[in-house]
Amino acid sequence: MTLMSPEEADAYRRPVLDALGEDDPAAVQEAEAELWRRLLEQAGAHLRTRPEDGEWSVLECLGHMTDSELIASARYRWVLSEHEPPLIGYDQEAWAARPDRAADDPSLLLEVFGVLRRANVALWRRTPVAERSRIGIHAERGPESYELLFRMQAGHGRVHRVQAERALAQVRRPRPVG
Repeated sequence: MTLMSPEEADAYRRPVLDALGEDDPAAVQEAEAELWRRLLEQAGAHLRTRPEDGEWSVLECLGHMTDSELIASARYRWVLSEHEPPLIGYDQEAWAARPDRAADDPSLLLEVFGVLRRANVALWRRTPVAERSRIGIHAERGPESYELLFRMQAGHGRVHRVQAERALAQVRRPRPVG
């Protein structure tokens, strides 16, 4: 993994921060597990169906968010505990393509996601505002504060939930015969 230019890093961050907008990142994150639960219920038999080759199913989107929340949990704690710690990147496509991903138990993924998310929001709420500016050095994007990481995670959740909703709408759409 190589370090992005500041412009490339900003281009990565912008869509997830735009998805959050001016909303409270903690409130957005607190509501997300319930939104995923409802989406899983709506998906039913379409949970594991990909809308197109190379696109993620609802389950794969939730799996990615669970992976992401796990990584965010570690990053937050490194940033708050160490002086400018290195923050490793990860290849989300490789994690999503694991052969066991399609066999993931959706209720277990949702439970793990919910527990991690609650712990991370609780950490945010008890962290003094002055500490939220602490920096970690992301392997690809360079310096990022705890506050930026937390805000990005909130926007990132919205991006992937919309992706999952779109995937579900696509797989439910009747296919033309012929």
